[in-house]
Amino acid sequence: MSRTQKALIVSELGKPVTLASDWPIPEPGPNQVQVKVTVAGLNPHDQKSRDWGLFIADNLPAILTNDVVGKVTKLGQGVADIAIGDRVVYQAGFTLNSPSSPSSTQSGLQEYATADIVSLAKIPDSITDDEAATLPCNVIAPLVALFHSLQIPAPWLPAAKEFDSAAASILIIGGGSNCGRFGVQLAKMAGIGRIVVVGGNEVELKSFGATHVIDRHAGQDAILARIHDVVGDELVYALDAINPLEGQVLALNALSSHKKGAMARLIPHGAVDESKVLGKKAGFDVRDVYGVSQASPELTASFWSRVPEYLSTGQIKPLAYTVKKGLLASNVNEVLDAYKDGKAVTKTHIHV
Repeated sequence: MSRTQKALIVSELGKPVTLASDWPIPEPGPNQVQVKVTVAGLNPHDQKSRDWGLFIADNLPAILTNDVVGKVTKLGQGVADIAIGDRVVYQAGFTLNSPSSPSSTQSGLQEYATADIVSLAKIPDSITDDEAATLPCNVIAPLVALFHSLQIPAPWLPAAKEFDSAAASILIIGGGSNCGRFGVQLAKMAGIGRIVVVGGNEVELKSFGATHVIDRHAGQDAILARIHDVVGDELVYALDAINPLEGQVLALNALSSHKKGAMARLIPHGAVDESKVLGKKAGFDVRDVYGVSQASPELTASFWSRVPEYLSTGQIKPLAYTVKKGLLASNVNEVLDAYKDGKAVTKTHIHV
């Protein structure tokens, strides 16, 4: 096999990605595998990486996409239970793996990449590559939010047996987002009794496990009243999957006044204006979520090891996607430009 490959790279921030034909093929290290990439899934943060340098500013040139599916071609030292030829889905790392091995070695917009075995899953025969590629970033963010930031016991932990999940409520803001959709599914897996969602398609979200779906266009006062109609003054768990700072006060105002609650947020960007959060006698927490497998390895490795079962049994349902064929700069730049321009974008998979 050649030692070089084709890859799409960011060489200058704010400029389109370009094709490199002589990018080095990475070799797997200990507890890694090499994969021949079949699908690289684009997400909104990839546009911020290309244009603003999010995650990559200090490591140019860099390769984008952290949702990756491929077929295993080499095994690193210490790898067990994975064979050459296996189809796998994984979340590529966002940070340096070592001073000489940037996370681009794992990213998807190249012909070959490497993957950490703690952040991958074998794909069941019943699931396509594209279906699997809808998971990594969009499921790990709400997973970390619910089971780490909000400290709800993960359903596979012994503590889950002692947790009165049926009596618990969770509010998810942004049910129309992919992270919101997976957040509903994870809350259902955890057995949460009332899963109240703002935004999104009611039929779809209730099929995922939502118990109540509220129109996000109803106005903040009406939305808040509807939430309180369902949960009263008992809400202690909230996830905001979409809002910048000014929108995050909705979830905070929905929290209980006599019990200390917490909101996990996927978009941090500074401190919330607490003068707009009313009546929280017991206080509240705002908890930032870093939805990266490598940052919460104990939680996420346990999850990834169960993903084949969850997919096979339908406990985790893949989401909608669209496809662009070919490792072409034009395919990627078109999607990232649409994100930049605020257009509605269905999650797009590049077939490498």
